[in-house]
Amino acid sequence: MNTFKRKSLAATLSLAVSLGLGSLLSTSALAVEDLEKEDLKFGFIKLTDMAPLAIAYEKGFFEDEGLYVTLEAQANWKVLLDRVIDGELDGAHMLAGQPLGATIGFGTQADIITAFSMGLNGNGITVSNDVWEEMKKHIPLGADGKPQHPISAAALKPVIEQYQAAGKPFNMGMVFPVSTHNYELRYWLAAGGIHPGYYAPHKGDTSGQIDAQALLSVTPPPQMPATLEAGTIYGYCVGEPWNQQAVFKGIGVPVITDYEIWKNNPEKVFGVSQAWADENPNTHIAVVKALIRAAAWLDADNNANRGEAVEILSQPAYVGADAEVIANSMTGTFEYEKGDVREVPDFNVFFRYNATYPYYSDAVWYLTQMRRWGQIAEAKPDSWYDEVARSVYKPEIYMEAAALLIEEGYATEDMFPAADEDGYKDPTPAEDVIDGIGFDGTQPNAYLESLPIGLKGEQKVVGNEIQG
Repeated sequence: MNTFKRKSLAATLSLAVSLGLGSLLSTSALAVEDLEKEDLKFGFIKLTDMAPLAIAYEKGFFEDEGLYVTLEAQANWKVLLDRVIDGELDGAHMLAGQPLGATIGFGTQADIITAFSMGLNGNGITVSNDVWEEMKKHIPLGADGKPQHPISAAALKPVIEQYQAAGKPFNMGMVFPVSTHNYELRYWLAAGGIHPGYYAPHKGDTSGQIDAQALLSVTPPPQMPATLEAGTIYGYCVGEPWNQQAVFKGIGVPVITDYEIWKNNPEKVFGVSQAWADENPNTHIAVVKALIRAAAWLDADNNANRGEAVEILSQPAYVGADAEVIANSMTGTFEYEKGDVREVPDFNVFFRYNATYPYYSDAVWYLTQMRRWGQIAEAKPDSWYDEVARSVYKPEIYMEAAALLIEEGYATEDMFPAADEDGYKDPTPAEDVIDGIGFDGTQPNAYLESLPIGLKGEQKVVGNEIQG
């Protein structure tokens, strides 16, 4: 991760002004009378990474900003997105790919932006007990007799071949076509030599199963364990607590976390429509301020508040899973095979490593994965990736919120990126990625060329073949 320079408050304020937003700043905090809208409704999916919303509500951070917020669980990611677009929701906990997918017109066309990243990591890949027993035959053991981690999908490849030889398709679940989970599962499979299939939206094929060895399909997060238990799918990628739920129910085994696939990868975002942001600029800043405070609280003092957070999230109105299940990952551990509990202190990161800052490079990575698997049907120049990233990710709004928090005494200068931050992280080193291939957000096409499986250059999906 980057090592960021400290900045002065003056520099932060200067940045906000230089980005064209200085008119919204004053020498004092935003007053309630400056808010365009006070009563807000935000949506979320029942996952532990919605925590900043729950904490901002429960700890009174929204109220401190003069905001009266209702939090409402949504049935699935599509419903959530549609309700933000039509104005039924003022904003929502979103998959990072949703604002990007909507903006470029994959699926629903809409202008959605984000000024706040909700955290890093937080996902896992789980397989059924039967699949795990077969996988174990191909996984080396450590000195303690337990499987060596990280576990490569190469151990899954012979299992899939067995299913194919028996005429059985190998079905796996992910939560949405533009979800981190879809791209992480595909990344892990491809790194192990398993082809996860292509999309061809220009031909009306949005299944993502063209030329696939593993067939990925959408399953809502809370339904993952039951769908696995029913035998409809043989594995899935999902956020917590639904991997740990499989362990507790004895129906499956998490084999890898996304931290092991791509260290400190970006996860959810807080998304609003561009129209809403234009109509409510001061309210938007106030919301981001409250969410920053919540994220900082979640990571404060080496996760000292996580126990309290677990109790809050276990309430039916939020995640609604047993506190014990949520705590399994939220408090710095993760259980793989039952009884195999390992320290994973960064399984959920909400604030450290500048987790809440909306980096353009994060957006670019998502766009490269969309291109890799055919959701972006044709080649795009590097400049296009940058332009789309800048149209969706809004670090200037985030920095304005940060400046106000510093001024008000709720934050300190060293808690945020430097004033001259350009929105691009230092390249991800090869050792932080499961396939040993680093990522430089400033060179998306070179990155795509470096990946053995997936579209690159002028390639496109034509029928069931790759041409170009």
